[in-house]
Amino acid sequence: MDLSFKRNKERIQRIVARRLNDARIRSLSKKVAAEAKKAKSHKPVVLFNASTRLSAISLNAAFELLTGWALQLEGVPVVHFSCRQGLTRCVLGTKKDDPRQNPPCRECCRQSVVNTYGADVRLLVPKDDSAIRNELQNLNLHDLSHFQYEGIPFGKLTLPSMRWVLRRHKLHDDDNTRFLFREFLVSAHRVAVQFSALLDEVKPGMVVVFNGQFFPEATARWVAHKRGLTVISHEVGLMPFTGYFTPGEATAYPIDIPKGYELSDAQNERLDAYLSKRFKGDFSMAGIRFWSGMQELDDDFLKKAAGFRQIVPIFTNVIFDTSQGHANVLFNDMFTWLDELLTVIKRHPETLFVIRAHPDEKRPGKESRETVAEWVHKSGSADLPNVHFVDADENFSSYELIRRSKFVVFYNSTIGLEASIMGAPVLCGGKARFTQVPSVYFPSSAQEYLRMMEEFLKADKVEALPEHRLNARKFLYYQLFRTSLPFEDFLEEDRFWKGYVTLKDLRVDNLRRNNSVTLDTILHGILEGGDFLLPE
Repeated sequence: MDLSFKRNKERIQRIVARRLNDARIRSLSKKVAAEAKKAKSHKPVVLFNASTRLSAISLNAAFELLTGWALQLEGVPVVHFSCRQGLTRCVLGTKKDDPRQNPPCRECCRQSVVNTYGADVRLLVPKDDSAIRNELQNLNLHDLSHFQYEGIPFGKLTLPSMRWVLRRHKLHDDDNTRFLFREFLVSAHRVAVQFSALLDEVKPGMVVVFNGQFFPEATARWVAHKRGLTVISHEVGLMPFTGYFTPGEATAYPIDIPKGYELSDAQNERLDAYLSKRFKGDFSMAGIRFWSGMQELDDDFLKKAAGFRQIVPIFTNVIFDTSQGHANVLFNDMFTWLDELLTVIKRHPETLFVIRAHPDEKRPGKESRETVAEWVHKSGSADLPNVHFVDADENFSSYELIRRSKFVVFYNSTIGLEASIMGAPVLCGGKARFTQVPSVYFPSSAQEYLRMMEEFLKADKVEALPEHRLNARKFLYYQLFRTSLPFEDFLEEDRFWKGYVTLKDLRVDNLRRNNSVTLDTILHGILEGGDFLLPE
């Protein structure tokens, strides 16, 4: 088959599939509006999600869509805050190599119109920004990062998005970076002004936003909190086709596990079934499969390791997960942590340190531009005889490595939780989702961390605390089976867009809370102050 013909055929199929999905959304929106209960005494709920898609439907866009419909069917007034070219630059629409290129607003706005078909919508639109632009014009990177205007900490609200878009923690103070930062700050100011006006007009009882970390939603969240409003944020859950909703910070994953809670035999079996697949590399998240299979440790590695007294793996993480404010509580950032570890590595030639880059560092289209691989080579650690580096795209079994290690060192990725479940002693360098419960060794300061590292390296044997493994199992069980709300009854994978979804052929009755445990859990959380946990 001619290649150009094949590409055109696939393009036509994508267009047809998207139009079919759009038609389903419009049809269901119309039916929901027709069957929605008359408004009760509920105050309106405002939904805002500008950072999870450009075209088509992402998981988080679908969560907002389905939540809005379920609220309407309960008689709750729903108001959507929707961008209509109101952001001069946005998180997903920015070209990191050419930030001066305009975002694809036309396609994004088209999809937003579909997603809010027949709904009550308030628009985020362009406005005169001359006053704030005059304030920003001559600021350097440091000043932009700490910029405040009209009492709002816009620099703090936009910095995580800058790091995520540019795929680096340490930003360069150059023309393109400052240009993009100014545009994000101007856009965040537009959100603050127009979202404030919406809140004054609508007087909602609650606001629901996508994760609350990207600058449009972070700004809306800040504005709502200043008014004393509860803000629910949502993210993808750990299981396929699942979402996580919380009144806290969704990316920090706050989970309240009752004191004295213990897993039953059936719950332990359920968790073990999941872990047996996970430890073989058979898992995906947000529609992305990270491993196609993992290799056992090869003979060359084992031969090298045999020449050392002990093995200590160092597991790193990706830029977005290490650049959020709640992560860096011991060290300024992950690379500062690595710099400190390098000094330790040089003092202990008897130990083989295996530095493992996170697999997401090289995800196509989202590759990090400040990488662990780059640090390894620039720092000179690649030349040290007691360092073995495993790059992001190597199918190297981290779990087999953990089994052979004296103890495990990590920053704040999920591998630390899994290592603890495997019974390994685990030393944590950055605040992780699961450090809210005693599941790993997590010192109170950088000095204490480095002291403990030395103690572990010199000890004949390091023991994990018994409660670490038990608490890690309880936390993971909660994360998988209580907080991860399943949406597979409503959604299926998009056949053409990796990581995107399409609606199943749904009826209005599918969206009523008495017919869906997931939607009932969400509505219970939003309307009745529930905990967003699935019932056992």
